Amino acid sequence: MMKKMFLTALTAVFVSSCSDETTVYTDTSEDVSIEGNEAVLENSILFDDAGVLIISNEDQFSGKTAKGEEQAGDHPLTLIARVEAPSYKDAKNLGASHVHIDGNYAYVSYNTVEDDYAGAIDIVHVGDPTRPRLTSRLYYTNADINAIEYNDGYVYAVGGVDSEKSVRATSNSFLVKIPASNGKMNTEGGMSFGFQEGFNATDVKVSGNSVLVGSGKDGYLTSYKKSDLSLLKEAPFADLRSIALNDGNVAVLDGSIGINFLDKNFNPVQKIAIDSDFGNYAKRTFVVSDVDVIVSEGSKGAGIYNKSTGSLTDYLPILINPEGVAQSDIVTNAVALNENVLLMANGGAGLSLSEKQDRTMEMVGVLDLSGSVNFVASKGDYVFAASGKAGLQIIKLNRPDESLAARCADLPLYQGKANLEVAKGDTAAYRGAKRFNKVTVDGGLLLCGSWTLNNGAVVGEAGLFEIRGNLIVGRNGKRKNITVKKNATLRVEGNLAVYGDLNLEDGATLEFIGEGSMALVSGSVNRNGSARVIGDFKDVHNKF
Repeated sequence: MMKKMFLTALTAVFVSSCSDETTVYTDTSEDVSIEGNEAVLENSILFDDAGVLIISNEDQFSGKTAKGEEQAGDHPLTLIARVEAPSYKDAKNLGASHVHIDGNYAYVSYNTVEDDYAGAIDIVHVGDPTRPRLTSRLYYTNADINAIEYNDGYVYAVGGVDSEKSVRATSNSFLVKIPASNGKMNTEGGMSFGFQEGFNATDVKVSGNSVLVGSGKDGYLTSYKKSDLSLLKEAPFADLRSIALNDGNVAVLDGSIGINFLDKNFNPVQKIAIDSDFGNYAKRTFVVSDVDVIVSEGSKGAGIYNKSTGSLTDYLPILINPEGVAQSDIVTNAVALNENVLLMANGGAGLSLSEKQDRTMEMVGVLDLSGSVNFVASKGDYVFAASGKAGLQIIKLNRPDESLAARCADLPLYQGKANLEVAKGDTAAYRGAKRFNKVTVDGGLLLCGSWTLNNGAVVGEAGLFEIRGNLIVGRNGKRKNITVKKNATLRVEGNLAVYGDLNLEDGATLEFIGEGSMALVSGSVNRNGSARVIGDFKDVHNKF
């Protein structure tokens, strides 16, 4: 949410001033503080809903799916963890607003929907997919943080500040530059500030030696020198919502017009006119690919435009209309593209996933997540959803490992049903990445790739179930088990995650082969009689 405020100029000490609209100030701030309690940081990472994510499609919402005929789905996603939104005095309703991913860290901004200004910044280490860590948290008592980016040892954050209460702000739209290294922010290292006209700063991008900031209604696109935040150039815009970099050039979403591609002097060189109601003071984003421009268009969903011609090629609607959610919160706030996967942050209507097939975008479904999704970012094998008061949600795509795919290249891709059963005396082997309801192996089964099981697995007496890749079962809060029966074997080369119990009956064997295997069991490991666990592996929760 962006607040509309009257602009009030205050007296401040300037390091650099290059126009009437933009000022820069460097100092530590009485408005910010760093969380020093390690227990608060540690306890802010929540695993209560971790595990397999259900993806509901349009047929399931309408009840058209025939019972017992459900096919195994693509995209075996899991929720790794959730970062609880910060809370402090006079700021009990902060919501995650933006995420930037750089290396092994996710940088998260928070704002408040109330009339007052309050915000925060988190840095989350995501280098270990089984155990994300909140490494640093900053509270900002007089500012909303609407967007964030990390670059070359500094966090750059933008938003709105109450200039009537600030000792330095000359306008409500602001930029702050905070030293950060190894996942820690350092306010004592000297923070730099920039202020510019506009009701609220909406987005920030670092490009080369400059920092680009867009401010909303009656604001500017401003370029600051990265080293000292002195003004390089600026251009007025009616209603800037977001900025994208495209092959070294700048594109902006102006809520009054649509997409503007700009030259180096911020003059428009190409426009894509968009006839949509973007809402007042609401953030909207867009992504630019080689061929398309995909724009979040509020209640319309996402519009896909031809990059060269500017023509509309398709609309992706919002799939669900949940009961009890205000219509104003069922809007596409943001979009993110990761290879052939498009993600739409649809506010109270959740996070939807679509997949590009040939030249068309096919809608897959909606992820089972809590909270109102304000923003989404995706990089590598991860998705990060800024879910308002539900905080940050960390999702793993579980794409098959390339080397694993090569070793299993001769196997057929699995195209069967969501309940996979292998009868006694039968053998089967598949590769791929699918979402199952349940797997029952009374004979022999080899799965190569990434697989999720929503309702557990049973390896029948004397059966053999082999996994090369990733197998994830159940979800915390909805736990499911793996049971390996008498004289049966579960053999793993890769990663096994069980959000529930692992039951090994008399004579059963759990065998890890190769190097670098991992086992995460959130429930109990129950070994009966002569059941055994052999091989080398990382025991994430020390359950063995």
